Amino acid sequence: MKKVGLLCVALSLACISQAQTQQDEAAMMQEYMINQYVSPKGIDVELWPNGAPNSNGVVYDRPMKRNDDSFDMKPGMKVALPPKGDKPTRAVIICPGGGYQALATMHEGSMWSFFFNRENIAAITLTYRLPHQHHEVPASDVYQAIRIVKEHAKEWNIDPNQIGVMGSSAGGHLASTVATHAADDVRPAFQILFYPVITMDKRYTHMGTHDHLIGKDASPEMEELYSNEKQVTEKTPRAFIVLADDDDVVPAINSAWYYAALKEHGVPANMHVYPTGGHGFGNMQSWKYNAQMLTDLQLWLESF
Repeated sequence: MKKVGLLCVALSLACISQAQTQQDEAAMMQEYMINQYVSPKGIDVELWPNGAPNSNGVVYDRPMKRNDDSFDMKPGMKVALPPKGDKPTRAVIICPGGGYQALATMHEGSMWSFFFNRENIAAITLTYRLPHQHHEVPASDVYQAIRIVKEHAKEWNIDPNQIGVMGSSAGGHLASTVATHAADDVRPAFQILFYPVITMDKRYTHMGTHDHLIGKDASPEMEELYSNEKQVTEKTPRAFIVLADDDDVVPAINSAWYYAALKEHGVPANMHVYPTGGHGFGNMQSWKYNAQMLTDLQLWLESF
């Protein structure tokens, strides 16, 4: 019996040791990812220091705030600049996804800083306000971010005419909303969309995104307004679209319709459909096609 008891203790200690090792390895991997793919330097910019012109009903008295069905973050920007060169650089304002209910600020946000800085592009991760059915609020934050970047263009060595938007999932809906609805003075120069929600058609949209933006009982007119495949014009900026064929969260038809609308209006567009990956892979190295996607994006950025 003593031997059995000692064996059980040894096995328990081994399990504890293994669990601790796994935790240590996870912590080390997280630190490695941050060091490798998140710019250690960044400029924090408050988006509305004098108050926003509109409200979603949330008081941002803390950096992060959990509500009944959402996780809100104070509106702001983290600006990661590439090494200063002789010529002004491009900039991309990154809108993380999260179903207009939260913000995936790591793999769909700051983890892109390393890639864009390597390509001599300023990476600006935006923590935009969630709509809480105040549909105009998220886009107004992106417009404000564009204005701020233009105001600091000389200081940050950025070409004010080469500011693009990027978004994933619901962030892709936000980026495409800005690309199709913006006035001339805040229209982005290009758009990069990852597995974006595009339409508000209940048959094909992501219902969480739909309901958090415009509400469950949204009118047909409101659904059409935010079905961005119906809002494309000749002024809509060129696009790079990425998705996985097996995405079971946001139907691929969202991207296909948007691509077709862009081509119908003569807008340059590049769409990449990878065989697998599901939804939400962002810039995770663990995704099988990450390296290929980064090469495709690099080549597209070099094409104009």
